Amino acid sequence: MKELRFLLTTGLATILAAGVAYAQPAQAPAGIPRQLLVTVEAKHGKEIPDVPKESVLVYEGHDRDTVTDWIPMQGEQAALELFILLDDDSGTNLGAQLQELQKFIVAQPPTAKVGVAYMQNGTARIAQELTTEHELAAKSLRLPLGSAGVDSSPYFSISDLIKRWPASSARREVLVISAGIDRYYGAGDPNDPYLDAAITDANRAGIVISAIYNPDAGHFGHSHYQTFWGQNYLSELADKTGGEAYYIGLTGTPVSFAPYLDDLARRLQHQYLLKFLAKVPKRSGWQKVRLSSEVPNVDLVSAGRVYVSLEP
Repeated sequence: MKELRFLLTTGLATILAAGVAYAQPAQAPAGIPRQLLVTVEAKHGKEIPDVPKESVLVYEGHDRDTVTDWIPMQGEQAALELFILLDDDSGTNLGAQLQELQKFIVAQPPTAKVGVAYMQNGTARIAQELTTEHELAAKSLRLPLGSAGVDSSPYFSISDLIKRWPASSARREVLVISAGIDRYYGAGDPNDPYLDAAITDANRAGIVISAIYNPDAGHFGHSHYQTFWGQNYLSELADKTGGEAYYIGLTGTPVSFAPYLDDLARRLQHQYLLKFLAKVPKRSGWQKVRLSSEVPNVDLVSAGRVYVSLEP
């Protein structure tokens, strides 16, 4: 009898314990929600494979973060706000490219909003606010003035545009057309503070910047030294915000923007919103992240850092 009572008591305790365990909610993975706009590229060739959520890997150092969502920017999720930001100190050769730029703008999907602005004296002078009327945006393009202001920096203008851009649930991207030369700070410093500030402003806002190199007017348009640093700065700007930089070498003028614009159009069609849980840091600040995929022949391109705040 005692053995039977013991078995019954033990069995009841086991059942109750199992019930309590079952009733407890599953613990959510520890981390702080963050997101990045990601462009999928093919390492070789032009065929871009499908990338399922399960194949996306996010790392902070050696630690792997939890991916919570991987949303293709297509269909109902394809909303886009795109500014074309042109340097008003560009040479008149830019005029030969305006028709290609107009074609690119008009070819954007009907839901895409396109705006046009010019770099002038360290500001972004809006020629056309963001609009779905692409013909209107295309018509706002004009020849550069060739004198945007003495000692100005294109990175002032980029920061100015970003800070005045209202927050949006849509993708936000900029196509910069400039020589990239910082006339205010000067060339030769790989840590140009105004370039760094523009990159930080873009990272905070989640804005991706791509750039097409186009020579300045006058001496700066054919100086090997200035051309070298201008293109380096544009490449860094694009690389650290998740965009693409298109350049031609030390001197000269692009024969046509068409191949660059075609490539950018393809990139816009292969983007995803990545949501993940970043590690809880000791204090608020920037955290470096590295992306990869288990799918062969794929590169995941994005900004290489996110700001993780301990504040709610």
